[in-house]
Amino acid sequence: MAVEVRRTAAGLQLDLTGEWGMREVEADRAQLKAIDLGAVHEVTVSTRGVDSLELSGAWALREFLQRARAAGVTVSFDGTPPDQLRLLDETLKETAATTAPPPATAAPLEHKLLYDIGRYVVRAWRDGVASLAFLGRTCLTFLAGFGSLRHLRPISIARHVYDTGITAMPIVSLIAFLISVIIAYMSAQQLRGLGVDIYVVDLVTIGVLRELGVLLTSIIVAGRTASSYAAELGSMKLNEEVDALIATGVDPFEVLIVPRLAGLAIALPLLTIIADLVGLAGGALLCRYLLDMPLTQFLTRANEAISPTTFWVGIIKAPVFALLIGLAGCYRGMQVRGSARELGRLVTVAVVQAIFLVILADALFAVLFMKLDV
Repeated sequence: MAVEVRRTAAGLQLDLTGEWGMREVEADRAQLKAIDLGAVHEVTVSTRGVDSLELSGAWALREFLQRARAAGVTVSFDGTPPDQLRLLDETLKETAATTAPPPATAAPLEHKLLYDIGRYVVRAWRDGVASLAFLGRTCLTFLAGFGSLRHLRPISIARHVYDTGITAMPIVSLIAFLISVIIAYMSAQQLRGLGVDIYVVDLVTIGVLRELGVLLTSIIVAGRTASSYAAELGSMKLNEEVDALIATGVDPFEVLIVPRLAGLAIALPLLTIIADLVGLAGGALLCRYLLDMPLTQFLTRANEAISPTTFWVGIIKAPVFALLIGLAGCYRGMQVRGSARELGRLVTVAVVQAIFLVILADALFAVLFMKLDV
């Protein structure tokens, strides 16, 4: 552990390095107390070199920051402040709130509708800013993991591939088969009267490969996985397991968020391929028994109907949909506070938002591919 103090034009630059745990807390506190804040107007703290920051070390750092602010010094961080400081501040704030007297009852508002609209807009703005911060931190954590394979946690990723991919194969296959049969049947009923029932193959093949395979699979996975991620992380928040990770110096984004997103990004394209194959098999089966179309004729027509990009248009969407689903579930799960009712509400919000984001992204992809003439 070390505290390197450098004087800059603006004030002091503190570079914290090494271990900041219970065994080093007295040395931490002594080094921080030895820093002279006289004639200093600004202090910048960098924790990039800290290997591990436990609550005891964070408490010593918090005492120094309070002393600096009491002396009129402006305190800032080079990067994001440590989560351990946020945990301490939130805990002390909750303790103060429980001991404080109840606030006086507010007078009734004459313009309640306007007040509710303003509160909703402010809440939506804050939620948007928080979601962007969540996305940014997730990206930074993922990029930092490339420095060491251990930080990417391949074992955890493999487990999430199994949970989100292998276990979803039966329901995905069943839905893909039934939907393709329904589309083939409805198309055959309409096209048979026109004498062009051969185009049933075109509708099934292009529809499944370009749109329905990946879209239906993503909606099913959104219902299963977004709710699962939100419920798991929300339960950990209620049981203070996430706070325990932060208190021991473990980054919850590295342990909980990135492996889930990576596992889902691997599993969903594979599920999409399975849905495409099962969907085509369902269409071929219905054409065989409803239109008396041999399998060889179905395969020949399907090969003529598709272009070289038909299959890849659907597959390209899958990782994007997977990230949207995973981010919705993880973000809402990490927002859980206080009660099981809040957990249930946010699980529902995660599923609804995941499905909405998937459909919105699919619409944007459709416009993009139309512009690119793909």
